[in-house]
Amino acid sequence: MAYGQILYSAEDGICRILLNRPEHRNAQGRQLLEELDDAMHRAERDPDIRVIVLGAVGPHFSAGHDLKESQRDRPNLTVEQRWDWEEEHYLNHCLRIWDLRKPTIAEVRGACIAAGFMLVNMCDLIVASEDAFFSDPVAHSIGAASVEVLVHPWAVGARKAKELLYTGGKLTAADAMAAGMVNRVVPPDQLEQASMELARRIAEAPPFGIRLMKKSINRLLDIQGFRNSIQAHFDTHQLSHESDTFRSATRKGLSGTIGHGKAKAAV
Repeated sequence: MAYGQILYSAEDGICRILLNRPEHRNAQGRQLLEELDDAMHRAERDPDIRVIVLGAVGPHFSAGHDLKESQRDRPNLTVEQRWDWEEEHYLNHCLRIWDLRKPTIAEVRGACIAAGFMLVNMCDLIVASEDAFFSDPVAHSIGAASVEVLVHPWAVGARKAKELLYTGGKLTAADAMAAGMVNRVVPPDQLEQASMELARRIAEAPPFGIRLMKKSINRLLDIQGFRNSIQAHFDTHQLSHESDTFRSATRKGLSGTIGHGKAKAAV
């Protein structure tokens, strides 16, 4: 696949995959999602790659779903059509990152919102700049049950997740580190250096041992209910699209409604 919205590079056992729609704050539309899925598995298949770093071009990691594209290209989906599209492009794509045989590091600066939140939390480790923040205003703004992949309570704990989702507020990088979601917080001008230093250190380890260690830890989370809870929430998320609140927000324009919610959360 030729990439138009992803940058892909590999050197010394480390692959860097960057979201490349900075003019749209790296909002996730069909093309970006499909290119990202392809790039992740290209790196997984490459025997020379030991670690994958996921970052973004520009001042923000991701503004989340590309709602303008959704309204333009998929305005009147049936229940069946929405279910199939979101299952493949959000749920399945995210779980494939979670299940990658190689270690992954998310490199986050600026805004990491909604679908951005679920994407970075599919990675094994997160390095964030001091100006990074994380939010999911979906439930508070448009009445949908958060995003498709409810990783939030696994990332920051149930109580912090409830506060984040109920209020539509945000976590600073320091908040996220205190909650155990982020591994390292560094000054913005040191972000790439810090993530690459971590990647190089991991790349020194025998890859098969790291692969088995990742499998064991992910199995531990599955025993605790991770995958079942993710799947169960996806069904709930689909149901929430049929609520009066969501339908009203759709008629008004989802991007504008969520944008208003973001503005209130920032005050």
